[in-house]
Amino acid sequence: MITTEAETPTGLVRRARKIDRVLADTYPDAKCELDFDNPFELLVVTVLSAQTTDKRVNLVRPTLFAAYPDAKAMAAADRAHLEQIIGPLGFFRAKTESLLKLSAALVERYDGAVPPRLDDLVTLPGVGRKTANVVLGNAFGIPGITVDTHFGRLARRFGWTQETDPVKAEHAVGALFPKRDWTMLSHHVIWHGRRVCHAKKPACGACPVARWCPSFGEGQTDPAEAQKLVRTEGPN
Repeated sequence: MITTEAETPTGLVRRARKIDRVLADTYPDAKCELDFDNPFELLVVTVLSAQTTDKRVNLVRPTLFAAYPDAKAMAAADRAHLEQIIGPLGFFRAKTESLLKLSAALVERYDGAVPPRLDDLVTLPGVGRKTANVVLGNAFGIPGITVDTHFGRLARRFGWTQETDPVKAEHAVGALFPKRDWTMLSHHVIWHGRRVCHAKKPACGACPVARWCPSFGEGQTDPAEAQKLVRTEGPN
């Protein structure tokens, strides 16, 4: 088991980057698991993914964008029809309100286009830093760290930071890696959190980065039993 008590700042950087390299080798196909064709679609589906799963959002996506393909169309959407489409995702009334306000703001401020700037994105209704970084990194190729529940949990388990505030955790982890790596780092960590390093039953005995993890032993350490906990893909 790794201990971080006497770890130097340089040692932490080296260990963190080693973990990311191993995760990159483990998940060569890691990417955003939300389907999208353009920045507007990614912004919308990311907002919709709150308190539901990417797979469920992907199921409603074709119908949603067939009806409302851009911000101007969505801003003028019939509320009842929009609620009907996104109903399966839960919290559909609140999410409908968010999409209507978000689309209207895009039309009013940016002529319907999604701005490729963090400072602009976080001023939009329903958009925080997490959503903004998803859009910047995956739609515009602008590096960003996405601190969702998986990323925050693993960053603390790995001993990269003890911050529970997402913004503070984002900055702390960002200081350990080259900026160019931030977006893929997010994918590697999130994929690992969804497949192996679960919140309640981490599969420690089947973890490819166990030897560099100070939290080894929080979950099942027996290799055979741990392997039973591993998901081959993210949760439904």
